[in-house]
Amino acid sequence: MHIAIAGNIGSGKTTLTKLLAKNYGWTPKFEEVDFNPYLADFYNDMQRWSFNLQIFFLNRRFKDIVDIDKSTETIIQDRSIYEDAKIFAPNLHAMGLMSTRDFENYSSLFDLMVSLVKAPDLLIYLKASIPTLVAQIQKRGRDFESGIRIDYLKGLNDLYNNWIENYDSGKKLIINVDEIKFEDNPKDLSVVIDRINAQLNGLF
Repeated sequence: MHIAIAGNIGSGKTTLTKLLAKNYGWTPKFEEVDFNPYLADFYNDMQRWSFNLQIFFLNRRFKDIVDIDKSTETIIQDRSIYEDAKIFAPNLHAMGLMSTRDFENYSSLFDLMVSLVKAPDLLIYLKASIPTLVAQIQKRGRDFESGIRIDYLKGLNDLYNNWIENYDSGKKLIINVDEIKFEDNPKDLSVVIDRINAQLNGLF
């Protein structure tokens, strides 16, 4: 089984991945952030490095899904393959930080890749406001994230909310992290787990 957690930068994907992996005994698959050779350069010069960064992510995400399809374990994935193509690349293009030529090339490659893999059995979306995202980004204190622009985050959030509203490739669960503090409150984590159980067991 394949569970994917989606959400904007700072929404809590990695934290929830760890908590759910521990609770269910699932195998976590994390997004490579600390070992990404483009990320720091991208935040310093988005226009120059946007295409390189997105291709790197797409390549890694596709490899992850191929590995997940081959696995007999239940895998919980930190970020889905859809988010790069449906949110991050369109946002960069709309902001003038990725050329139309590069965006069309990237989108064509994504369409080919996604046609070859299955959708997650459950997609969990962590919905968060900009103040919540900023607070959590500051809390974890990654140097390369200190230069993230608010307009960049807002553009991502708008695209995320539109995408999840129209997502129809499989089961989805939306968690409002402005209200449900699963990292700090065990009761809130129990609420998330109960809602996941309901989705996976087909009760609702």
